[in-house]
Amino acid sequence: MHKTGKGRAGEQYAAKALESAGMRLLASNFRSPMGEVDLIAQNGNTLVFAEVKTWAKKGIADLEYGIGHEKQRRIIETAKYFLSVHREYNEMSIRFDVIFIEKVPLPSAIPQTGPRIRHLVSAFAECI
Repeated sequence: MHKTGKGRAGEQYAAKALESAGMRLLASNFRSPMGEVDLIAQNGNTLVFAEVKTWAKKGIADLEYGIGHEKQRRIIETAKYFLSVHREYNEMSIRFDVIFIEKVPLPSAIPQTGPRIRHLVSAFAECI
């Protein structure tokens, strides 16, 4: 499976995991001039900006290499942009999660087993 296809498949698994946890998906692949946020969900009175990483060969310890300070900054700036466009969410709390998807199964895999998902709640925060 191509890297982009794996990434999109991982985002779909992550979106289903968020919805299964009772969250309401608001946007996927939200773009701004500063960057992109993979998933935006509402969890009660909290907006969740989630970055999804789908890696088949790297472990959870390698996550920091995919979400360095620059990537975090772009996600935070994109979250600010989202809030400026969608003012109805301005009174909500926000958090930045990372959802790590490991080994997305091939579409032809039998039996159909889902990938291993690790949801890191409040994985990073904005430094003021």
